[in-house]
Amino acid sequence: MDAIRKMYARWAVGDMGEDDQWGDVTAEPRGVDYAEVSADGVPAMWLVPHGADLDRAIVALHGGGFVGGSLYTHRKMYGHLAKAAGVRVLLATYRRAPEFRYPAQIEDAVTAFRWAGARTAALALAGDSSGGGLAVQVALRDPGAAALLLLSPWIDMDPAQTATSYEENAGTDLFFTRPMVQGLVQQYLPEGTSGLAPDVNAFHADLSALPPVYVQCGSDESGRGDSERLAKLTDARLEVFDGQLHTFQMAAGRSPVADEAIGRLAAWVRPKLGF
Repeated sequence: MDAIRKMYARWAVGDMGEDDQWGDVTAEPRGVDYAEVSADGVPAMWLVPHGADLDRAIVALHGGGFVGGSLYTHRKMYGHLAKAAGVRVLLATYRRAPEFRYPAQIEDAVTAFRWAGARTAALALAGDSSGGGLAVQVALRDPGAAALLLLSPWIDMDPAQTATSYEENAGTDLFFTRPMVQGLVQQYLPEGTSGLAPDVNAFHADLSALPPVYVQCGSDESGRGDSERLAKLTDARLEVFDGQLHTFQMAAGRSPVADEAIGRLAAWVRPKLGF
């Protein structure tokens, strides 16, 4: 977890490094094969644990504020989830902002999900940060998901970003400040698109049709408010991990807390997939 904190501290002062270095905080899961594929034109990667059940799968959407992240930054974290759950994971990427703005990201995510659904008997959705928000939007558009696994999901596209957790965790979350997140919203949404529209902001949509939802977040992250708000609006299971930051599960294989969180996600989703 020290590596997670140091990484965010570097980012806060503008030292982002190379995008692919983000994945360096995650240990290699081992016993997982990787195969890049085109999911009906969307770049994706199958993460296949040895001995996995191939009739069930999880579609995972990586985070990165819509402007960063890739198959390579997140393959190891979701590889740990695939191995713990005993199913293959289709990790999908999407077009990035600001070159491509809403709804390009949602379109790509829906395409990858439907492509995977045509190849499996049961399918769940997972996502971290902006990928978590995308997973919710996919589930709202397609009833095929058996469950939602959300890691520090970023859902609220309101330009005002009114969550009180920004103030509450200002001393612990140095990177994900309100101005920084507001800047990401500006890059994601085309001019004239409301951040309060239901198709953009799931908090203003009808969430009653969502499948079972499990949300994890850290107590010290400024985005905690989105996780708590989603839990209040749905019957989601919410776990707030004490002292942890945004997507602390990226430390999987190196941190007992991250490994425990991944294990809980896996144990929860297996019965939803029919195990």
